[in-house]
Amino acid sequence: MRFSARDTALYALLISLALTLSFLESLVAPVLLPIPGIKLGLSNIVIMYTLYTLSFSSAAVVLFCKCILSSLFGGGIVAFAFSVSGGVLALIIMYLLKKCRFFSIFGVSLGGAAAHSIGQIAVSAVLFKTLSVIYYLPFLLFSSLFTGILTAIAASILISRINFMFKK
Repeated sequence: MRFSARDTALYALLISLALTLSFLESLVAPVLLPIPGIKLGLSNIVIMYTLYTLSFSSAAVVLFCKCILSSLFGGGIVAFAFSVSGGVLALIIMYLLKKCRFFSIFGVSLGGAAAHSIGQIAVSAVLFKTLSVIYYLPFLLFSSLFTGILTAIAASILISRINFMFKK
């Protein structure tokens, strides 16, 4: 895959935006959501935007770069494992739901949020060598309802505003 200067700048912008939202979330989430493991998923707004306006492979590039860079900036290898497992599963599910055209952006986002939680529980079970972490899944899935809806609202606004700006 060969990137033009425009593509490189666009990817850099999307990755930096995803990293910034992830960092802001790490500051705000402990205050707003005191339950461990539950996050707002703000960087997923950028992933959804990329999936809807560019392509699956573009969204995968942004996702992997965000996961790698955020783990290098302080998350570590365990944070990388949680981030990439949840992110990859979420991206695959969102792509499949979007492709079947039955779901709106809200259904796609909810599916991605739920898949992210499932991916993180799977990694927890492997890392901690116990299936008892599965009992935490209902709490994560319940929170996914709210985070998925918020992400869909933000992503749909972003997509429509940017599309409007470039149609002039």
